[in-house]
Amino acid sequence: METVFTPWQSLGGGALIGVASVLLMASLGRIMGATGILGGLLYPASWSDWSWRAAVLAGMVSGPLVISLLTGQMPAVQVPVSTPMLIIGGFIVGLGVTYGSGCTSGHGVCGMARLSPRSIAAVITFMITTGLTVYVLRHVIGG
Repeated sequence: METVFTPWQSLGGGALIGVASVLLMASLGRIMGATGILGGLLYPASWSDWSWRAAVLAGMVSGPLVISLLTGQMPAVQVPVSTPMLIIGGFIVGLGVTYGSGCTSGHGVCGMARLSPRSIAAVITFMITTGLTVYVLRHVIGG
């Protein structure tokens, strides 16, 4: 499995996520955690609660269309795993989000910026688990 190094795209994407997080906090006082936004969209407290969540989610999923308008083609996306593995991975992520009280965007972007001890512990756990997973998949199980 080859990993493509994309520093400029990564920097641009990270900057956009950071700006969006700051704007959401400054304008609505809300944390930009993707799973919290989606969960609140499915079970909203009010119409205004649903509407800002729908707008943020629409912005998240419309990125490829913006790229298509700017470049004339949809971005290439390669998923190197099977559909059953995606489903299993989604289930595992769902468990982690539930027991970790948030996802990488909520803890890693917003929680770390607020110096939240819970988020710092969560991000350390994410990073260690990710490193171990990559090592096992690339060097123990696969090649």
